Amino acid sequence: MSKILDGVALANSLERVVSLLRRLAPSDQVSLTKAATLRTLDVHGPCRISELAVHEGITQPAMTQLVSRLEQDGYAERRSWADDARVVMVHLTPDGADVLRHRRDTRARLLAGLADRLDDEDRAALAAALPALDRLVTTYQTLPGSTSV
Repeated sequence: MSKILDGVALANSLERVVSLLRRLAPSDQVSLTKAATLRTLDVHGPCRISELAVHEGITQPAMTQLVSRLEQDGYAERRSWADDARVVMVHLTPDGADVLRHRRDTRARLLAGLADRLDDEDRAALAAALPALDRLVTTYQTLPGSTSV
């Protein structure tokens, strides 16, 4: 790692941010695993169960059960693929999109409130770091064998 950036410090800080984001999620009926799967459908569009399993890093049977629960909740639905009726695609429903929007809006509001407690210099540093964090994720996504995040 570069002399300017300590990999351990970066990992520790990002782990703390991820933990904070989890705590700021609304305490609704949607687990983190369900929310992550809904987000994948939102970002990537309809997917096969096998693709969702790879994205989320779980087994195909576990994803099949998760998709069944998302269907029962009304957040996702399985549909035959137009080009090949044997292929089943999982789609995000409008209710699923609403759940995601609610979670994002809640976290954004809570994060803005926390950021308001910081001084101008810290808020500017956070704003300046956002493009680099996005590029960090994009760099990972371009690596062979990586899964999208």
